[in-house]
Amino acid sequence: MDLLIGDKAFLVVGGTSGMGLAGAVAIAGEGSAVAVVGRDGDRANAAAAAARDAGASAAHCLVADVAAEGAAATVVAQAVDLLGGLDGVVVTTGLIGHEPIEIPDERWVEVFRDVLLGTVRVVEAALPALVRSQGSIVTTAAYSIRAPEIARLPYASMKSAVATFTKGIAKAYGRQGVRANCIAPGAIETAALTAIRRHIADTTAVPYEEALEWVMVDEWGLDIALGRPGRPEEVGALIAFLVSPVAGYLTGALVNIDGGTNF
Repeated sequence: MDLLIGDKAFLVVGGTSGMGLAGAVAIAGEGSAVAVVGRDGDRANAAAAAARDAGASAAHCLVADVAAEGAAATVVAQAVDLLGGLDGVVVTTGLIGHEPIEIPDERWVEVFRDVLLGTVRVVEAALPALVRSQGSIVTTAAYSIRAPEIARLPYASMKSAVATFTKGIAKAYGRQGVRANCIAPGAIETAALTAIRRHIADTTAVPYEEALEWVMVDEWGLDIALGRPGRPEEVGALIAFLVSPVAGYLTGALVNIDGGTNF
């Protein structure tokens, strides 16, 4: 399917690894121009190279921590300058907070900044350019906002706020042509889950190809209809679809991509 974004330009924040990188590569594969943002310069360079290899008309890397004060506005301005405009923004950052509620106040603030405020400030900075282009926004929540657990409630609370924020942006800016959707991934086999798969296979009698599936059911209690973790490229394909005109009447949605987990 042609997603009709070959002449478009996109910013992918958190696009240097995992689902963000998969999204950047999927978008680049349509011939789009892409700027990827991450905290590590080497990974950012590698991600831009992967986007070029996938077919991007242009690929740039930017190094920033968008949770830091002023960083989001700076990186969005850099991306607009490099790309000559902006047709869409994808934000896949916000990974910390898998901790109990008893963490100190200072740690709660860190989770707030990493999981919620980084997304908020990127979207806020990008909105003027997206209004001009009638562009699109994709943010990232998590399966855990539908099944919050006390052991990781800071993370789930802030991801819930990301979903609410995204719906609010969709309602406020829809008449100006801006679409905003939020995805809620389940267990996706990024590098961290692959490491768990390898550890289980190395320390138990469970075969490597079954190890992660075993721990997901027996230890995590996940009931997944498809019986397996997701792949980053499956999330990347969803991201590319959501930023494209093919999804032109879809906005304000929370899109589950979790293999049918406990539904």
